[in-house]
Amino acid sequence: MSSQHQYMTVNNSPSTRVGDIEHISHLSEHIGSLCLSSEYSDVTLVVEGQRIPAHKVILAASSDYFRALLYGGMREANQAEVELQAPLQAFKALLRYVYSGHMGLSLLREDTVLDMLGLAHQFNFQELEAAISDYLRQVLALRNVCSVLDAARLYGLDALMDYCYNFLDRNATEVLQHDSFLQLSVEALQGLLERDSFFAPEVDIFKAVCSWFNANQQWVKSESGMMQVEKILKCVRLTLMSLEELLTVVRPFALVTPDMLLDAIQEKTQTKSTDLRHRGLLLPEENVATPKRGARVISGDMRSALLDGDTENYDMERGYTRHTISDAPDNPGILVRLATSTIINHLRLLLWDRDNRSYAYYVEVSVDQKDWVRVIDHSNYFCRSWQNLYFEARVVQYIKIVGTSNTVNKVFHAVALEAMYTARVPPLCNGLVRPTQNVATVDLAAVVIEGISRSRNALLNGDTEHYDWEQGYTCHQLGSGAIVVQLAQPYMLSSIRMLLWDCDYRHYSYYVETSLNYWHWDMVADRTRDHCRSWQVIYFTPRPVSIIRIVGTHNSVNEVFHLVHLECPAQVEEPRDDPAAKKQRNERENARNAAGGSVSPERRTASPAGSARSVSSAGSVGSADDPPISAGIPPAETAKEAAENYEE
Repeated sequence: MSSQHQYMTVNNSPSTRVGDIEHISHLSEHIGSLCLSSEYSDVTLVVEGQRIPAHKVILAASSDYFRALLYGGMREANQAEVELQAPLQAFKALLRYVYSGHMGLSLLREDTVLDMLGLAHQFNFQELEAAISDYLRQVLALRNVCSVLDAARLYGLDALMDYCYNFLDRNATEVLQHDSFLQLSVEALQGLLERDSFFAPEVDIFKAVCSWFNANQQWVKSESGMMQVEKILKCVRLTLMSLEELLTVVRPFALVTPDMLLDAIQEKTQTKSTDLRHRGLLLPEENVATPKRGARVISGDMRSALLDGDTENYDMERGYTRHTISDAPDNPGILVRLATSTIINHLRLLLWDRDNRSYAYYVEVSVDQKDWVRVIDHSNYFCRSWQNLYFEARVVQYIKIVGTSNTVNKVFHAVALEAMYTARVPPLCNGLVRPTQNVATVDLAAVVIEGISRSRNALLNGDTEHYDWEQGYTCHQLGSGAIVVQLAQPYMLSSIRMLLWDCDYRHYSYYVETSLNYWHWDMVADRTRDHCRSWQVIYFTPRPVSIIRIVGTHNSVNEVFHLVHLECPAQVEEPRDDPAAKKQRNERENARNAAGGSVSPERRTASPAGSARSVSSAGSVGSADDPPISAGIPPAETAKEAAENYEE
């Protein structure tokens, strides 16, 4: 046996075995020596008139394109010479890659690298295409971004094209003044001008476009060019320029017709600024409402607290920005000015939450403080703690938050504000989040407002395993009170899932109502005549919900209603996917069979669409003086007895 054989030891890699041999480098070296060699060659490739010896089997093994060309029954399969349309230097580099699996992109000229990208796309070398795209992203600069963008558009490389556009967005001012801008293709130029995030003074964009026209006169004067000129000019947003700029800069340019200029002036003077298509800075996933980014609070009391980033150290005396709540239509509220026009679609707002009070509010945005657009309207909804708000992406420079209600006093308190653009937008319906994950959790600032438990938020802690006679549930006395949970903000919900205490064979009856403000309640489940136990899955017509009230009406053992867990929306796709619900359904089916069919069919899990009732009593509303929810009730006790035991 040759001493050159190198056996892999068991410690080299967890995926190798004793006795495995790895000679990949030797194999690559031997096959690579055949590149551009006539030894064993069985086909000649003709590229730009030069004959290059090659080996069919190696080419076919590397690419579906060559496999179909040389062995797929095409006429080239029987030819000794095959002519290919490709740049010579790039094709030779591609052959070396095919034979060796190696390519040094940093050693090639940038135009050769772009030619390589085209060949990888043409001959369907997907891994090579992806590798070259990654390399181009790493070396992207002002000198080459426009040529890379054109190549990405030509070959349909969407990821690389988006990367180039984002680079151009971030460096818009510099790109407009760079010579490479003049080399953009018509399609790439039009795509760039249409982007709201290509943010620079519009007059500078117009001047750069004029320079592009001057540098591409041959195209402009062609038949196809004359048809495209107006389309490109319409991508320049003349309405964002001042009247002086329109008259002194735009008007003298021959390609701008009088009608185009008059239309721009008319639209500018007759349209609200909020309805114009603005450009804005785009910083994905970055909070732009920070002093570091140049944002500042220009209206409200105790202004320094809102943007300081401190979301922990606040109490009744400090750590928040506030304004007086009034019915005046021109209430300035809390006003934040961003450093420049910025594209955002997401706000995070922390309302003061050291007690159980609730707030109502709305949010408006503007680019000039003259015309405002209301993007969030929670003026009639009770909200608390962290607010995660989403809306259609807009160009914004001013953010106004106006409180309309506080359940304790007439002051609106905001602890923190974040503003950003995010691609991670949850499903929305009528401006409200339609969650897919459980939002009735402590982490998402939900809280138990009414109900008795040894642990304040045992109902929302997610523990569905550890509960017994003594702890792990929330309860209320039948005929008195209820269990009330308030979510942080209104959500568009259509399901709830609950776990009734089930450590024995007792059963319960109950009903469930939802509200937005403690004044008007909609019944979403009426199970007052059902015998229910363990898991309950309730589906109802989608509706805005911020408050959930569960009222027990019967317990087969005592006078207390016990609830272990609440989640919304239900974390099961269908009621039949819930094993506990299936078990309950089977028990009812068996009971119906035993009674000879006399038992009525199982009731629906939700009330019929449209069934609702108004309840004037809102129950307790949290305030700084509310007593803590901390008394426990074993299932055999009454609520009154449990409270007495807790006090002792």
